[in-house]
Amino acid sequence: MIQSVVTAIQAPDIRRKILFTAFILLIFRVLTAVPVPNVDQARLAELFATNQLLALLDIFSGGGLATASIIGLGLNPYINASIIMQLMQGVIPRLQELQREGEYGRNRIQQYTRFLTVPLAFAQGFGFSVLLQNAGVIPATPFLSFETFSLLIAWTAGTILLMWLGELISERGLGNGISFIIFAGIVGRLPDQAAPIIGSPDGMLRILPFIVVAVLIIAAVVFVNEG
Repeated sequence: MIQSVVTAIQAPDIRRKILFTAFILLIFRVLTAVPVPNVDQARLAELFATNQLLALLDIFSGGGLATASIIGLGLNPYINASIIMQLMQGVIPRLQELQREGEYGRNRIQQYTRFLTVPLAFAQGFGFSVLLQNAGVIPATPFLSFETFSLLIAWTAGTILLMWLGELISERGLGNGISFIIFAGIVGRLPDQAAPIIGSPDGMLRILPFIVVAVLIIAAVVFVNEG
């Protein structure tokens, strides 16, 4: 098996795909460190330190949530859009017809999923901005203000950018790009989150539920993206 892996890596085409995938994932990790403007990082760190649910969501966003980065929403809006489209295929005849039309139908459904991602990203971005304003992380501004609207645009654009990077990996790299980015984000955050828990006396008992949830979410994401 090891010899097969070595042989595959030595193939120029496979090596190019591996390097391209690694390059895109590097871009993804850099983007998680680029915050939106006017963020009080000290209060943001305090908010995530005292809220375990937010810390868990940060793991699945790849770390961009805890830094309020431009990709802070991660691919969550896209995943939600994919799940909604999967459910709608069971009740909307036109979508059922597209599902049976092979590659063309799948491409059309994928296009509808992208369109649905945009309003979902706006909605989730608005909810996150309200949370940050209430915690004093960002200045409180009216909903229709330029500052709030620019935040929503930045987070929505960040999600669209991640979708594009995922599609680049799917086309030129290894495997399903969306799944790769989600997996890389989770793996990148696990050491920071798990180290203090594992070091405590009841560490494994405390971390076990999170492991179960992580496995279930990863399985659901792979199922949605792979059909």
